[in-house]
Amino acid sequence: MIIFWSILQWYLRPFIKWFLRKTTRLCELQRICYGDRVGAERTCNVEKSLALSRTRDVKEVVAYLDDIVLRKQFVPRNFREIIDPSIAIIVRVKKVNPKLHAPFIVSFRRSLEQIWSYKSLVNEVEELRRSQFDSNNDEHEEKLLKLWALLVPDTPLEARVTKQWQHIGFQGDDPKTDFRGMGLLGLENLLYFAMTYPQVSSHVLSHSLHPTYGYTFAIVGINITSMAYHLLKDGSAKTYMFNAKPHLPSINLFHRFYCYLFYEFDKMWIESKPQNIMEFSIIFKKFENAVRTELADPASVFRINVEVDNI
Repeated sequence: MIIFWSILQWYLRPFIKWFLRKTTRLCELQRICYGDRVGAERTCNVEKSLALSRTRDVKEVVAYLDDIVLRKQFVPRNFREIIDPSIAIIVRVKKVNPKLHAPFIVSFRRSLEQIWSYKSLVNEVEELRRSQFDSNNDEHEEKLLKLWALLVPDTPLEARVTKQWQHIGFQGDDPKTDFRGMGLLGLENLLYFAMTYPQVSSHVLSHSLHPTYGYTFAIVGINITSMAYHLLKDGSAKTYMFNAKPHLPSINLFHRFYCYLFYEFDKMWIESKPQNIMEFSIIFKKFENAVRTELADPASVFRINVEVDNI
């Protein structure tokens, strides 16, 4: 039934677009930019419209922008020379008068910036995930040691390989083995959390050390990295990224998304009052489902709201 409806929509789409163009005197992209709420709703619908377009020139613009992303050139300093010609082509094809519809141009430009910045971010995050922690790399080692210094500032490490790492939730004496699944992305996320939100990360770490409700801080953090990564890859994170005014999707915005997820998971974990760590997978899945449900609403906005408690 779903396949039948999809096929029907595919064949009916040109007629529906033609009818609405005749009755509203606006193309589909104009109707989206004028009628949909700014943020995720508008940008996701613009992206869908461009992806479904059967117009050769529009397809070529999409392919061109995708290629710019692959070449890692879709960055703000290049936006004018990349986006202006792309908009000019689409405006011409769609027979839009730029003088009469200046607000459309502004809105459409913002959507293009968001769509292809998101695609660039997916590639950047994927590259970090595939980069493995290398103990012979001084930069990697410095970041790992900085993570300890930020989370446990009053206790110096006795050695590079030591059981002390278990205090902040690593499984063994050497954290490098725990980064295998998420690569450098896991370390970068944890480090950003500790650097940008020192009070929040300290608060969450204290919960992880609770005698009854404790958990492995770093390992849970890497699990949160995996969750954030998959939400980004499957497009669910677009709601967060496109509603985060005035920011464009970027690695820092991804890190902030991670921090939000870690903080909110910690809250759910404590509120659930688990009997032991064996309940982790059940509570984690419940948390992921709740996040996905919230992300499904294009109007959702995510912020860290810090609440200090004593448990």
